[in-house]
Amino acid sequence: RRRIMYQRGMNIRFGGPITPAVKQLMIINGSVFIIQKLCDILYNAGILSINIPKIFGLSHAGFAQSFMLWQPFTYMFLHGGWLHIIFNLIGLWMFGGELEQIWGKNRFFKYYILSGIGAGFFIAMMNYYVFSQTDISIPTIGASGAIYAILLAYGLTWPNREVLLYFLLPVKIKYLLIVFGLMEFFGTLSSAAGTGGNISHIGHVGGLITGFILY
Repeated sequence: RRRIMYQRGMNIRFGGPITPAVKQLMIINGSVFIIQKLCDILYNAGILSINIPKIFGLSHAGFAQSFMLWQPFTYMFLHGGWLHIIFNLIGLWMFGGELEQIWGKNRFFKYYILSGIGAGFFIAMMNYYVFSQTDISIPTIGASGAIYAILLAYGLTWPNREVLLYFLLPVKIKYLLIVFGLMEFFGTLSSAAGTGGNISHIGHVGGLITGFILY
C-alpha cells in the first residue's frame, strides 16, 4: 500500500502488479516462445518438417491463399527473438496490471485477445495491399498489436500519469501515445511504399485502432 501511494504521489509509473491475467499471458507467451525456439532448432537440423512461423505466423500466403484462418489469432503468441518477447512482456507488465485491477480478469483478457486479433486483420489487409511487392510467405509474428492496445487503454485511463521512457526519461503517457501513434502511422505509410523494414507498423496501428474501439 505504501509503495502504491508513493508512486501516485510522485506521479511516475514504473512497473505494475502482476495480476492473474497478466501472469497467465506472460506464462503463455514465454512457454510458446520456448517451444517455438526448440521447434526452430529441430527444423533447421532437418529433424522436424514443420516450420512453426510459416504455419502459425500471419502471412498472405498462409491466411489468404492457403486459408489458414487461425493465423490472425496464433501469430500474436510467436516472437522473433529474445528482445522481441522481453520488450512485449515488459509492456504487458508495466501497463496491464492496473487495467486488470479495475476491469477484472475476464474483461482484460478479452481486450488483450480481441485487440491482437484486430491488429492481425489490419496486418492481413496490408499484406493483401502490398503482396505483389514482397515475399508473400514472410510471416508477421508478435504480441505488439495487443501491447499497443493496452498502452492506449492505460493512456486513456490515466492520461497524466508519467512513465519512464527507456527507464530514464519521465514523460506523460498522453504525449507518449501521440508520439508513438505518429511514428507508427508514418511507418505504415513507408511499409505501404515497400520501405518499412521488418517492423509491423500496421500491426501497431491496428492494435491502437482496435483497442480504441473496444475501449
